[in-house]
Amino acid sequence: MTELTELTAVRLLDGYRKGEWSPVEATRAALERAEAIQPEVNAFVRLTAEDALARARESEERWRRGEPQGLLDGVPVTVKDILLLRGAPTLRGSKAVDPAGRWDEDAPSVARLREHGAVFLGKTTTPEYGWKGVTDSPLSGVTRNPYDPSRTAGGSSGGSAAAVALGAGPLSLGTDGGGSVRIPASFCGIFALKPTYGRVPLYPASAFGTLAHVGPMTRDAADAALLMDVIGHPDSRDWSALAPPPGAYADGLTGGVRGLRVAYSPSLGGQVAVRPEVARAVRHAVERLAELGAYVTETDPDLTEPVEAFHTLWFSGAARVTQHLGPKQRELLDPGLREICTQGARYSALDYLAAVDVRMDLGRRMGRFHDTYDLLVTPTLPITAFEAGVEVPKGSGHRRWTGWTPFTYPFNMTQQPAASVPVGADGDGLPIGLQLVAARHRDDLVLRAAHALYEAGVASAGRIRPAGS
Repeated sequence: MTELTELTAVRLLDGYRKGEWSPVEATRAALERAEAIQPEVNAFVRLTAEDALARARESEERWRRGEPQGLLDGVPVTVKDILLLRGAPTLRGSKAVDPAGRWDEDAPSVARLREHGAVFLGKTTTPEYGWKGVTDSPLSGVTRNPYDPSRTAGGSSGGSAAAVALGAGPLSLGTDGGGSVRIPASFCGIFALKPTYGRVPLYPASAFGTLAHVGPMTRDAADAALLMDVIGHPDSRDWSALAPPPGAYADGLTGGVRGLRVAYSPSLGGQVAVRPEVARAVRHAVERLAELGAYVTETDPDLTEPVEAFHTLWFSGAARVTQHLGPKQRELLDPGLREICTQGARYSALDYLAAVDVRMDLGRRMGRFHDTYDLLVTPTLPITAFEAGVEVPKGSGHRRWTGWTPFTYPFNMTQQPAASVPVGADGDGLPIGLQLVAARHRDDLVLRAAHALYEAGVASAGRIRPAGS
């Protein structure tokens, strides 16, 4: 049944409909793959095999009767261990979280998956409280890259990215506060979307505030659109959730890019040193968008380096999420997290409000930019995956993960939809990502353009076979 792990959710569902295979077969195959990859890649904090097979058997019976439950009945999915999953502890990568508890509630996005019959395989790894752009933690250890286990999978949704890339379920839920679905998607060669803030409701609210988004991590844009049609609806527990979208994202995929106004910024006006292999792959994909009928202009948005404002918001959030911990619990924290919490606790309310002012001005400038351009294209990251187990590439001179993610975190500040699309590989065979960004509420444009790149063969579904095989 290992071939089932190579299929997208759309293809799995088509096979269920035609009787070519069953949810039980697909779930067993995904669980076998998860167990096979875990020793080397470390994508999971726990697998829930017994519950998954029970849900798959229920789904199989519904399909036998011709009465599937919702849009994802019987599809194996994984959930980042930041989001609540009923019946399983959500430890957030931290030894400071007590695993004893009721754990009797689903996060909104998880609840929608349950309502649509999805099969939960388990929880995926995250750095502690999702604080950085790589995935390692004192609790769960290091999560490694599917293409080269000596390299990082990225983060903070690194476990989800590795699981999808290696066929341990075609769909995963990640979270993104500064690039955390797009960074690992770029490093692992999959697709990921950070939706417009509020499009996918979040509960409990993130300590990182309105920087934090929930988003789909999938093998292609069509699967992400399908997943968005399930999770992209309001939930009364999130007061900032948006109203339902005007239509189905899956229905809007086929419009292509003809006539779209695309701004291509290869290096944010020279602010970012991009590795040549990354630059070439992204430029080739942009040229293909032009061949498909998009009006492409090489230009840069006015993104004056906002990293200090982002740090104020991010480090303050980290200080808030750990504020309740006593001295002994703090000793259990990742040393880097402990460091930024100390820094975050020093900011004043005026410092925080000054960072909010920077954020609002950045949002205004990007809003005006999208009066002229439908889409912005950049590299997702200026580099490919580096050594596992470190926050920044050795010799880079960067102090924090934001130093090597200049294309991702600004769009958490502006709350815009942004996706990473795999568009090639470097000389070591490591994936390269292209980032698509649209104005707030235009998630449909991002998905449509990404789908066009898949249809044109520029983007690919990426790796399936286990690393080292």
